[in-house]
Parts: sequence; structure tokens; C-alpha cells
Amino acid sequence: MRAIFAVVLAWAGLAVGAAAGPWAEPGDARLKSDIELLAAAGVIDNITMQWPIPWAGVLGRLNAPNGLAGQPDFIREAAARLRKMGQQQTQTGHAHLTVDFDAATDPAVVRGFDALGRQTIQGHVTYEYLWDTTAVHLAVGTKSLDKRDRQALVFDESYIAQRVDNVVVYAGLKSHWWGPGWISALSLSTNARPMPQIGIARTETTGFDSPWLSWLGPWQFEAFGGVLTGPRVDGNTGFVGVRFAFSPIKNVEIGLSRITEICGENHPCKPLDYFNPMNDPSHIDSTNDEATIDVKYGDTFADWAYEIYVQAMNEDTSPLTHSGSSRLAGATLWAPFDTAWGGITGRLTVEYADSYATNDLWGGGVEHGFSYNNYGYVDGMRYRDRTLGFSLDSDSRLLSFAASVTDANANSFSLTYHHAEISSGSLALMSDPWTNVVSKQPVIINIGEAHLIVPFDFSKYHAKIDLVGRVQDDQPRPEHGATAALELALTFGL
Repeated sequence: MRAIFAVVLAWAGLAVGAAAGPWAEPGDARLKSDIELLAAAGVIDNITMQWPIPWAGVLGRLNAPNGLAGQPDFIREAAARLRKMGQQQTQTGHAHLTVDFDAATDPAVVRGFDALGRQTIQGHVTYEYLWDTTAVHLAVGTKSLDKRDRQALVFDESYIAQRVDNVVVYAGLKSHWWGPGWISALSLSTNARPMPQIGIARTETTGFDSPWLSWLGPWQFEAFGGVLTGPRVDGNTGFVGVRFAFSPIKNVEIGLSRITEICGENHPCKPLDYFNPMNDPSHIDSTNDEATIDVKYGDTFADWAYEIYVQAMNEDTSPLTHSGSSRLAGATLWAPFDTAWGGITGRLTVEYADSYATNDLWGGGVEHGFSYNNYGYVDGMRYRDRTLGFSLDSDSRLLSFAASVTDANANSFSLTYHHAEISSGSLALMSDPWTNVVSKQPVIINIGEAHLIVPFDFSKYHAKIDLVGRVQDDQPRPEHGATAALELALTFGL
């Protein structure tokens, strides 16, 4: 590790130029809430469904003259929180050291945007240094072992990023959340650990100057190539993710993405098959693909703000015939409240996700197991036995209600209810590789969760406490019966 650390610092020391800064990372619902709220209010642009989000574009809009003119207090408070966090995380010429620890009596079954630990115990030490155009982020951690993942020493979220003009090139192990959902994302979420990858993304979302393309409005593009390592039937499977998001109409964002498994052990490596536009029973190629389309609309009325969103994922080429379509839909409402302790912002989210893949986008019969399984790549769209997208895997449904309050100092409390239908009887009767890795047999679970977040600032030091309590009336099979769990996460940084 000392040798790796020295090589990384020596490489990064050659960089020159003006601030690239790191990203706003997935994992903090308060951060997502502030960004989505400001997008709905028109303070920042509406490209917010693709995480991580580069800080450069967000801070650029927040610092625009008169950008908050006429906005109510709760919008200004969200902007102040976001500006403070962005300035802290993009500070150059200063080493950032963070230590975090997470312990749970039982990890969560449903893993939303703000999910904490995947195991019962885990911890990381993170060192970060930002030059003008270069970011080095080294994370070393350990965790308890479980049936899903037997790797004890982990380097998740370690990366090197280099800005070149208006793009950033990065290499490392980065998490992604592609989609508008708060509880689920169908193709890429933080449910699974990040894979080793090399990628490129824009640092800002400004629109085209060309009259031919200016109608697209603000836009973002990201592409990365990675390797699905670890124990697999098809070892070292190649992975490609591409996403394009744009806002052609004020308050509207559209996202298009594609993820692909390609090459790897037990597969002929035919890179040109990636560009084959057809992938259905009549035109079978050597890759495993999933494509998604997301649409989000956000706006304000009176002193309230809201967003509505949908996401659809297709296993095969056409959205109209033999598509193997899964779907997600939701809505979020923000409202300010005055209390004896000062102003707070309330948020209510309702979301539904369904991975019962159907023949086409509108229904037409169920294709059991299509969502994350594949005849060719028998490990499916999974990494270290966790689904890359929806945390409940194939043939599952999830209805969630989440309510939270956040004050001006970013203290937050939330209550969430999940009604989870995991796996199906038809899937359980099918032979491998058609499976659900969460529960081998169908089960319905009702889950209640309370989550308290308390941040602290001491001069140049900062800390955060997450305390979560969960109760549920059943468990994924083969376990049975009601259970309760506590989880505590501590973060300390300077």
C-alpha cells in the first residue's frame, strides 16, 4: 500500500491547471434533496438524475448573480447548505482525511439512495487531495464477511480524476446512481459495490452553442468501461456503461442509458457486437444489454416544490415487442414549516418499482426472470452477488413511502415504510440461471425504518452520526419471522 500511495502521489504531482473538484457523491439523501429542490425551483439546471454530479456546474449556478432573487427562505437555506458542502469538498491545496465506521445488527434488505452498510461491520479511512485539475481519492477499508461477498480488504471509492477542459477522466472504483428514484434505480445503483473502471464525464452541463443542437438545452454525458471481478461463473466480465441526459424544456429532464456485459471468461470477445443495434430472439448477439429511459418533471407552486418521475428498463432492443420491460415511478413534494426550533423543510416521497419484466413497455405478459438474468452471462447483471440496479433483484415489487424533515443546519429525521414483494413463485420453479439472489422463495415483507442524521462542525473538523432503527414482519428466505435491527454509522473528517 505504501508503494501504491507513493506512485499515485508522484503521478498526481505532475498535474497543472484550474479547479476540477470532486463530485457530489451518491449516498446522502439530504444532499440529493437540496439538489432536486433547487433544480425544481430553477436555481440550478435540471440535470440531476445522474450521480455522481460534478460540483463545478452546481457551484457555478449557485454563485450566479441574482440566482436566488425572489426565492423563499427554504430555497435559500437549501442553497446555503449546498454551497457550504460544495466549497468544503472542492477546496484545493489541502489534504482531506475521513474516517467512517458502520455497525448493524442486520443490514437493510431495501437499499435506497441513502443506504448505509452492506455488512454487519465495515469501516474506511479515506485520504483525498485536490490540485487545480487533479483529484486523488484513496480509500482503504475492511468489512465483515457474508455469503454474498468474502473479500475483507476493500478499496471502494478509490480513484484518480483529471480534468481536461470541460471533461474529467477518471480511473478507480466509483459508485453510480443512474435514474430519478430515491429508493431504487433499475440499471445502476449503489446496491452492489463499485467495480474497477475507467471513465469520462462532463464537468459542467452547459448547452450547445450550435443552432442545430442548442434545442437540447443543458446536457450531460458519461461513459465508463469496467471489469466485473471476484467469484463468477463468467470471470472478469467486461462492462460498459453509457448515459446521456438533457433538458430540452424548462423543468424537464430526459435520461438515456445503456449498460452492457461483454467478453470475459467463457465468452468469445467480439467488441463490434456492442454496436449491433438489434438484440432480440431473431438477432442474438454475444453481449448482455439493458437500456433505460428516464423522464423527470420538477416545478414550484406557492411556497411548495414537487417532482414527478418515471423510469423504464428494457432487456431487449425494442420497447414495443419482446422488450423485457421493468418500470419505476414516483413523486416528491417539498414544503417549508415554521416551528419553535426554527424553519424546517419537509419532504414526502412515494415510489413504486417493479422488476416483473413484461413483453413490452405496456404489459403483454410476464417474462419471468428477464430483468437481471441472462442465458449467456449466467451471473446476470450482478456484481459480487448483488444486483447492479434494483436492490430486490428480479421478479420483485416495492412500494415505498418516505417522509423527512431537515433544518437549516442539515439535521435530518426520516420515516420510511416499504411493502416489498420479493421473488415470485414462477421464478422459484425455474432452473438456473433464472434466480433471485435476495430470496430463493417468494416472500412479502413490510418494513418500517427511522433514520436520524446529526452533523457537527468544529472549526476545520466535521463529523456526522447516522442512527437507524428498522422493524420488519418477515425475512428473505430461507430465514423466517419478524425481526428488528439497529444501525450506527459514524463519520469524522478534517
